[in-house]
Amino acid sequence: MEEGHTQGEFPGRPGMRILLDGGPLTVATGGIRRYVEELSVALASQAPGDEIHVAADRPIGGGERIVRAGVHVHAEFREGWERRWWLFGLPRLCNQLNAAVFHGTDFAVPLRHRVPAVVTIHDLSPWIHPEWQPAAQRIRRRLPWMLRLGFADQVITVSKAMRREILGTFRISSDRVHAIPLAADERFRPVTPPARPEPYFLFVGTLEPRKNLWALVEAWRPVFSATGIPLKIAGRRREDFTPPPLEPGLEYSGAIPDEALPALYSGALAVVYPSGYEGFGLPVLEAMQCGAPVIVGKAPALSELVADDGIVVDAERGDSLQAALRRIAGDAAFQREWAMRGLRRAGAFTWQKTARATREVYREAVKRFEHTA
Repeated sequence: MEEGHTQGEFPGRPGMRILLDGGPLTVATGGIRRYVEELSVALASQAPGDEIHVAADRPIGGGERIVRAGVHVHAEFREGWERRWWLFGLPRLCNQLNAAVFHGTDFAVPLRHRVPAVVTIHDLSPWIHPEWQPAAQRIRRRLPWMLRLGFADQVITVSKAMRREILGTFRISSDRVHAIPLAADERFRPVTPPARPEPYFLFVGTLEPRKNLWALVEAWRPVFSATGIPLKIAGRRREDFTPPPLEPGLEYSGAIPDEALPALYSGALAVVYPSGYEGFGLPVLEAMQCGAPVIVGKAPALSELVADDGIVVDAERGDSLQAALRRIAGDAAFQREWAMRGLRRAGAFTWQKTARATREVYREAVKRFEHTA
């Protein structure tokens, strides 16, 4: 390393070598996978002097897009000691790359604090509702003491609501926690179908307990009886969730390829996302950007996301959700108004803004690490 040259930076040009946890890319769908993919692509376009790397301890699927964007991928099954990825394999890769900063995109950072580290905490469901996250025992156990010991120099979360929860739950100074909202990819735009589709209500997201799908079906059922408008439910089902059984008008589509989602959102009479708890709610933003009205549960992060441009209901009260569905179904002017309001609101979010703000947090992490080293 040259004298006066900071770890992971390049002499003669203002760049950083940034390594992101690519573990979420090994899952076919989901919000955190989308986060890693979109953030890495946007980071690669922000500062031509940067090198963006993602790493995982097993192969990833569908990584062609990030490779085309110039992101370096290190993802294969590890051998020997490197199979203990967070303790040995990942710290060794950080050292080999001479990384300026490591970004733990999914609640975790290396167990050896040798380079500046940033961690993203998407929500606090592993602690607040452990029954919703039965596979998150390791996260529940490790992250609090990692934060207390300073293994994460800076923390990113995805909404102001989550930032308040993190500060109220963990003993961590407020200047280390940053709320950086997500965005929807540019591919999410209104799509005009070749023929006008029959109306339908739509839910898109991981099928899991906190999404309130049983309450959604209960509220939709009398609306279907009165209007004949079906409910489409799309998304990967988690093993710990039993979805409502099939009945007339209820359709399950499974996981939908990204390229098919804009048309699905655009054709919906409304996208309904009655989740009881969220860190952000990316499918809601994608839907708004496609020109679909959105009906959301009153979780603080969802209310923050839609502001005054989405219909917020108490999903635990079936009459509240049912009333919103009936109004959308029976009032075309009302439906168009909320579609336009959501489209306008979605314009405030871009991955370029997210990447710029995230890169500033990386800089803060480097400063803090150098000061405490």
